[in-house]
Amino acid sequence: MSGHSKWATTKHKKAVIDGRRAKLFARLIKNIEVAARSGGPDIEGNPTLYDAMQKARKSSVPLDNIERAVKRGAGMEAGGVDYQTIMYEGYGPSGVAVLIECLTDNRNRSASEVRVAMSRNGGSMADPGSVAYLFHRKGVVIVPKAIGLAEDDLLMTVLDAGAEDLIDLGVSFEVVSEPKDLVAVRTAVQTGGWDYESADATFLPSMSVDLDVEGAKKVFKLLEALEECDDVQNVFANFDVSDEVMADLD
Repeated sequence: MSGHSKWATTKHKKAVIDGRRAKLFARLIKNIEVAARSGGPDIEGNPTLYDAMQKARKSSVPLDNIERAVKRGAGMEAGGVDYQTIMYEGYGPSGVAVLIECLTDNRNRSASEVRVAMSRNGGSMADPGSVAYLFHRKGVVIVPKAIGLAEDDLLMTVLDAGAEDLIDLGVSFEVVSEPKDLVAVRTAVQTGGWDYESADATFLPSMSVDLDVEGAKKVFKLLEALEECDDVQNVFANFDVSDEVMADLD
């Protein structure tokens, strides 16, 4: 779990460093459109939209782009797209299970892109349901470590809000809850006066595959290839890497 979480928390920074800012922005904007379409443009009554907008702001998406995405999604401005969510399943190097979440307006295009990315990077597609059972839907709030943030204080605060676990990722804490408690946990973090990096309903593995340096390189290469696909919104995988392996990769 921690290996994938560490990867997830550094993806947006890596995207900017590697010159993939435009692709990252497009993914975040798409999230905003979908949230506004499903729950309306009022962030007071649509916490999913609130969190999507916050994540975009924290990744430096221009405010004008965010506001236009809300209007498009809510039907207040032309150009909105009715995206569908599709989940693909597969296996990567070292037997790592992979869930690929797409937001798309063209199923055939998405399937083709995902299949090519998997086959060219040591992965293989799997039948629906053959991988999904290895994951559980959870709410995850990432809280960066900061001066004045004591782990025990954060733990007591989020437990009262319904959190199940608090995991130390090194540079941040991962707060895990049931999806229905995600907003309450995120709100508790804010009320406690702490900043948060992201708040998402995500998939966490029930068991993980430990990777060495070579295995991690291959898995990360596959994840990067999948995330380069225009329709891929999120990739979840059940691997773990030690701090030593992460340090070698860095």
